[in-house]
Formats: sequence, C-alpha cells, structure tokens
Amino acid sequence: MQCCWLLARACCGHDSRNLIFMTIHSHTETLQRIQLALEASRAVFRRFTPGAIEAEYKAGHDPVTEADRAIDAVLRKELLRDGEGWLSEESVDDFSRLEKGRVWVVDPLDGTREFVAGIPEFCASVAMVEDGRPVAGGIYNPATDETFLGSIESGVTYNGKAAKSSQRKFLKGAMVLASRSEVKRGEWKQFEGANFKIRPMGSVAYKLALVSVGLADVTFTLVPKHEWDVAAGVALVTSAGGFVRTLDNMPLRCNNRDPLLKGLIACGPLMGEELMTRLGLQPTGSHVSRG
Repeated sequence: MQCCWLLARACCGHDSRNLIFMTIHSHTETLQRIQLALEASRAVFRRFTPGAIEAEYKAGHDPVTEADRAIDAVLRKELLRDGEGWLSEESVDDFSRLEKGRVWVVDPLDGTREFVAGIPEFCASVAMVEDGRPVAGGIYNPATDETFLGSIESGVTYNGKAAKSSQRKFLKGAMVLASRSEVKRGEWKQFEGANFKIRPMGSVAYKLALVSVGLADVTFTLVPKHEWDVAAGVALVTSAGGFVRTLDNMPLRCNNRDPLLKGLIACGPLMGEELMTRLGLQPTGSHVSRG
C-alpha cells in the first residue's frame, strides 16, 4: 500500500498526508460494508435454531446447511461491488478473483458442526484482501452476540469498544484455544502436561477473533485450513498488533489459486518467538507480525 502512496505522490504531486487519509477513508468504508453485511447475517441466523437443523455432507465429510447457503447469499449481496473478487466456502470458485486486487474472502458459517450440534461456537467470517494481504475483517457469533471488527489502520473493536491482543510475555499460564476436532483426533496429545492451559473450541475464525481482542492468548492449527477459515481472523489479529505466521514462517497471503493452507499460528505480540520454538518452527527474529 505504501508503494501506491509513493507512486501517486510522484506522479501527481499530491501531499502524502492526503493520500494516507484517502487510504484510511477507503478502509473505513470497507469496515462499514462489513458491519452492515454482518448485521444482515444476523437476520438470517434468526431464521434457524442451532441444534435443530438438518445438515448435508460434502465430499470431504464437512457438513453444510441451508443456513450456510442463505448467509452466503446475503453476504455476497451486501459486500460485492464491481471490480472486486469473491472467494467463499459456499460459492463456486471461477478463479476470476485471481485478476482482482481487492477480494472478499468469506466463510458464511464457520463452525457448522457446532451449529448443527447447538454448541455456541460458530460465526460468520468476512475479510477484505488487498493484493493478497488481509487488511480488514469482521466476525459475528450470533449465539453469543459478539461482533469483532477491525482493519490494519483502525485497530480492532469488540462489540463496539476498542480492544487489543494479549500482552502476556510468556506461554506459561497462557490460555491456548485448540480445535475441538483436532483434540478428539489426538493431534494435541504432544501438548499434554504443557505449562499452558488448553481449551478445545469449534470454529477457527471464532478462536482467532477471541485472540485478537485478548480474550485468549494463543491459537494455532498444525493441520491444513482454507483461506476462508482464517482470513478474517488474521486481519483482526494483525490489526490488533498480534503475531501471525503460517507454518512456513511467513505472513499469510490470500487469493491463491489453491486456497488450502498448511496451518497457522496466532498469539499476542510478545509470545511469538517462544511459541514458534515450542512448536519446532524457526523463530522470526522479531516479535510482531506486520502481515
């Protein structure tokens, strides 16, 4: 983004402060659209009763419900504009998004298993990705009536109030949110007896949202996830000043032809290096991920 400001200044002679204001204003408008879209999803969620809804199963044994499809439709209607791309778990991917600089990456209902079971750990997840970077996001959990909203310029809000990620310095005593399904499969046995607390939970988007506002210290997944699972949460954690890395020790880049990622870790800004070392990954040499 900075290079765009410099190029525009060189070509047009505009004062850089005006260009920065224009960029912030653009993200303000994006956040407004995300907020309105999440509010529209609220009305759709009200039509369904968690724990009392039928599910179909896709080829990979992932459940999908009428609610997933209905929320996808309303989010697309509220968010998508000419010139923007679209990547959603519940939409056919025509790859036209690869030619777009601005792309919506959406999971209309992350945590469908929990939704079907009536467990209050599911959400609608929306991210704006610019040139591959998640720059703004919003996550709404209708069961708990929690809204997480933020951008890399504005920071993050939790139910309308400013928030930030955990400032804990060490993993000892930290609250680590784990995937309920990963724990059931035994993939977290290696962390039994660790000096941090593990809380199994559904919806990786919701877990990332909780980390972004300091309601948990850490979350990570060592198994593949799709961009739509994590893009909004990564935008929020990054916007809150937190630490985010893929298992390749890289910032998350989205709008890839193949949207499947190897895995992801996220935490407060001061625990990144210790967490990387604990997971057997190469530390970054700096505390905070700037995306």
